[in-house]
Amino acid sequence: MTALTHRQSEILNLARASGRVMVEDLVRRFEVSAQTIRKDLNDLCDQRSLTRIHGGAIIASGVANLAYEARRFVAAEEKKAIGAAAAAQIPNGCSLFINIGTTTEEVASALSAHQDLLVITNNLNVAMLLYRHPRIEVIVAGGTVRRADGAVIGSTATSLIGQFKVDYAIIGASAIDEEGALLDFDYREVQASQAIIANARSVMLVADSTKLERNAPVRIAHLSQIQTFVTDRALPSSLQAICDTNGIEVIEACAAKLDLDESAA
Repeated sequence: MTALTHRQSEILNLARASGRVMVEDLVRRFEVSAQTIRKDLNDLCDQRSLTRIHGGAIIASGVANLAYEARRFVAAEEKKAIGAAAAAQIPNGCSLFINIGTTTEEVASALSAHQDLLVITNNLNVAMLLYRHPRIEVIVAGGTVRRADGAVIGSTATSLIGQFKVDYAIIGASAIDEEGALLDFDYREVQASQAIIANARSVMLVADSTKLERNAPVRIAHLSQIQTFVTDRALPSSLQAICDTNGIEVIEACAAKLDLDESAA
C-alpha cells in the first residue's frame, strides 16, 4: 500500500470524523486546486479507504458500518427532506413500525405533529423523539440495546414485532445494490427488519442516494418487497426498472422540496 501524504492523511481523518468529505470544502481547507483534491480522493479510493460519491467521498464500507454519529453527518439535509416527504405519506390514525437508522429517525421527527398514531419501534432514539407527544402512543421492543446507536436487537425484539400487524413500516438500509438487494451489517438487526417487513401492510423504504454507492454483507430483503421508496434524487435506470416492474412508488424528496420552494417564491 502506498504511503499517504500528509494532506491525504488529514482528508482521511476528516472523513472518519464526519462520514464524508466534499471536494469544494477540501479545496477551501487546503488551498489547493479541485484537480489536486480529486487526485487525493482517487488515491484514497484506490486504497479502499474511501468510496467516491457525487462531489466528494465517504468512508469505504463493506463489513463494518460507519460510526453512528458520523452517519448523522452523511447526507444530513437529504435525510431531513426524505423524513419530511415520508411523513407526509403517513395519515393520522394509523399504526406503524419504525426501525433503526438516522433516516428513519428523521421520519419520526417529522411525524411529531401527527395525531392518533401507534408507533412500534426497536429504536430508542425514535421512542425518545415521540413519546412526549400526547396523541402518539409508543411501544418499544424489548431486548439487548446496542450501545453504539440505541438499537434494540435480538430474538426478544423480533418476537415482539411479530405480535403486531401494522398499517405501515418505515425501514432503512445501509446499502442497496444494483440488483435491488437491500443490505445491512448486523444480522440481528436484519432479523428485526425482516419481521417488520413481514408484519406490515405497506412498506416504505427511506434511503438517500449515498446508499447506492456502498456495500454491506447481510441481505434484508429485495426492493420488490416494498411499496414506496422515498429517496433524494432520481434512481439509476436498473433500480427504476425494478420499481416500475413492481409498481413501487418512487418519491424524490429533494425534487419535491424544490418544487414547493419555487411555488412559494
